[in-house]
Amino acid sequence: MAKQKLMLFASLSFFFVTMISSPFLSSAISQCNGPCQDLNDCDGQLICINGKCNDDPDLGTQICPKSPSPTPSGSCQQSGTLQCDGQTYPTYECSPPVTSSTTAKLTNNDFSEGGDGGGPSSCDGQYHSNSELIVALSTGWFSNGSRCGQMIRITASNGRSVTAKVVDECDSMQGCDEEHAYQPPCKNNIVDGSDAVWTALGLNKDVGIVDVTWSMA
Repeated sequence: MAKQKLMLFASLSFFFVTMISSPFLSSAISQCNGPCQDLNDCDGQLICINGKCNDDPDLGTQICPKSPSPTPSGSCQQSGTLQCDGQTYPTYECSPPVTSSTTAKLTNNDFSEGGDGGGPSSCDGQYHSNSELIVALSTGWFSNGSRCGQMIRITASNGRSVTAKVVDECDSMQGCDEEHAYQPPCKNNIVDGSDAVWTALGLNKDVGIVDVTWSMA
């Protein structure tokens, strides 16, 4: 009797092992990003790539949602928006990291009273002559005034460079009011230079905006 029970147990064990290992019963169909070993494991037009079911790049299908790209370390993300004259502008509390050669956009600013710079400079509460080598920096780079009075070196693509003093903030959060001469918020990568800065760099201020690099002097 014991021998018959042992044989029955062995038969049942073999049956379950066979059932589990059977390709017909174990071939669960995986959806997007599901586990797979070969093409047969994936649903529909999906194929097995690096152990996961995904779109076939040769077919150009877009069945699976794309994962968002990771945010680069040290990057600056938009903090909000500002409505101005029926248009929406991005606002930023930060700027790209400052390096020994920080990429920026050079714009032209009138630091004199009544100029397009709006109110007096943030650093000293004064207006300035455009013959001075001075700049305003985007909010993040202005860093709550910690760069007030400091000198930065600006280099143009023509190879010329100039040293200028930080006297103001190019506000990346606020704008479109009297204080900001009704101009929209600055972008987060602006060096807003006086006429003298543009002249020293051999640039035509009528161009409006040019690529430069800058660093602390």
